[in-house]
Amino acid sequence: MAEVQPETPVLTPAPVSTPRTAPLWHVVLLDDNDHTYDYVIEMLCKLFQHDHASAYRMACEVDRAGRVIVATLVLEQAEFKRDQILAYGPDWRIEKSRGSMRAVIEPATT
Repeated sequence: MAEVQPETPVLTPAPVSTPRTAPLWHVVLLDDNDHTYDYVIEMLCKLFQHDHASAYRMACEVDRAGRVIVATLVLEQAEFKRDQILAYGPDWRIEKSRGSMRAVIEPATT
């Protein structure tokens, strides 16, 4: 009698999945006339750890263009940083400054 060999299962490797990265969001600082360059630079250095030169360039850009991207982060971090800007408070250097600067978050397109 012939010996019956059990069938050997064919193993196929599982497809390699590439990890999905979370979508990124820009934190955008909006210009106004109630905050000084010193305020903007101080805030960007304190909240985002930007060096003085980068913060100065961003202050110039927001003044010139009306807006500047100050960070690009995952949604939860972007919301937190936007909220920190909104809560930073008025510029004590300007009497008419009554509150923080404005900021929004926008999807970062790749």
